[in-house]
Amino acid sequence: MTDTDSTSDGEPRITPAGEVGRFLLEDSPPVTGPADPSSRILSGDLRSAVLFLALPVLAEQFLNFLVSFVDTYLSGRLSAEATSAIGTAAYVNWLAELLYSMIGIGTTALVARHWGRGERSEATRAASSALSLSIVFGSVAVVLMLIVAPVFGGLLGMTGESFDLTVRYLRLSAVGHLFSCMTLVGASALRGAGNMRSPMWILGMVSVLNVFFSSGLVFGVGPLPALGMDGIAYGTVAARGVGCAAMVWVLLRGLTELRPSVQVAAFRDSETVRRILKVGTPAAADSLLMWIGHFVFLWMIWNLDAGSTSSATYAAHIVGVQVEAMNYMPAWAWGTAAATLIGQSLGAGLPLRARAGGLEAVLQASLLALGISLLFYFGAGRIYELMHEDPAVSEVGAPAMRLLAFFELPLAVAIVYAVGVRGAGATFFPMAINFAGIFLVRLPLAWLLAHEYQLGLWGAWLGMGIDVALRAIAMATYFHRGRWIETKV
Repeated sequence: MTDTDSTSDGEPRITPAGEVGRFLLEDSPPVTGPADPSSRILSGDLRSAVLFLALPVLAEQFLNFLVSFVDTYLSGRLSAEATSAIGTAAYVNWLAELLYSMIGIGTTALVARHWGRGERSEATRAASSALSLSIVFGSVAVVLMLIVAPVFGGLLGMTGESFDLTVRYLRLSAVGHLFSCMTLVGASALRGAGNMRSPMWILGMVSVLNVFFSSGLVFGVGPLPALGMDGIAYGTVAARGVGCAAMVWVLLRGLTELRPSVQVAAFRDSETVRRILKVGTPAAADSLLMWIGHFVFLWMIWNLDAGSTSSATYAAHIVGVQVEAMNYMPAWAWGTAAATLIGQSLGAGLPLRARAGGLEAVLQASLLALGISLLFYFGAGRIYELMHEDPAVSEVGAPAMRLLAFFELPLAVAIVYAVGVRGAGATFFPMAINFAGIFLVRLPLAWLLAHEYQLGLWGAWLGMGIDVALRAIAMATYFHRGRWIETKV
């Protein structure tokens, strides 16, 4: 059998890992010069191409993780209620981000296809429409957050200080969603064009400023008073505002090859908007279903503390989720790299390179995940001691984190494949798999193990881990069957 053969039903076979290199040479256009990022993406050594795309995103995601880490650390210096509020707010803010992920995912896929074909003007047209949409969607997110902030605390059954802190934080940080929407959609457009460095510098700057602003405002620096929880919200908004200004300046001043504009014509370009939303809507629906599942899961964890005078279990869950970003963020970085490489390769008519790029991204992310697994297993106790001053939080969280270590590899595999095929515009299957995993596996198992068998947080996380493992198997099977290659955008 050769790699260019087809199966009996006409489906293309997957290139075996050991023979990828030979077909990359046969299935690649000539290199146009080292100054052209697309030449590195579409030809040459695949491993270095994936690293070229992933490392800037990894640096950006690491700095983003640092923000969540520091926010959780700062709240842990205040109270368990403050940690609960920060964690709940993270889930609720995720809901607002679904609005602009709808634009971002479609933008990356569309820009990448045009860029791979050498259609620079069409790529710029798509980016212009996306940036215009981001203003509308970001404004909607701000209004929604101001209105629904009290609803989420009530859904979880929060009362007293935890409820008050959560609602106040969500409302104070609401305007930051407009800034984030424009920044992240701009970053999606640049990544579709293979420009990973500009988003890295801009979003990295946002993360660094967020850490400094929030830390200073929580405890007070010089003439600035100590604002406690309010300081975290104000620091977040200020940093996001600076990042939005930087992104708009880079895009509109034409400092990159992609030169979008925000004009009335961009708002009226219904055909481009339709194409963006055609790809982005299933992905947003996927994220919405995941959010609902995660929120129900969060409710289960919150109720493990029912009847207790402490929220130690809930705080332990929040710490664990924030720390697990050490694996989630790199997996997302390599998934983003795969999405760009897959989208541009398919646009250039190089399906073998698209497929091999996805496999290489999974391999690299998996090696990182194995290292993180060892850190979680052997360092769980120390991690919790560092992140929270309450010994009860560490007592609950450390054993659960050791369990979680066994599921970090399948988590990375599931994320990279799911994000990668979205670069081809294939968003329906990942949505279906995520829905089945969360609602048919995670939630029933978590409830059974945590509440019925009274295994607490450990049991809930075991249900979560089984869901992740099954989704990894499903996404790997889907990728290797190769039908996503035929997706039209």
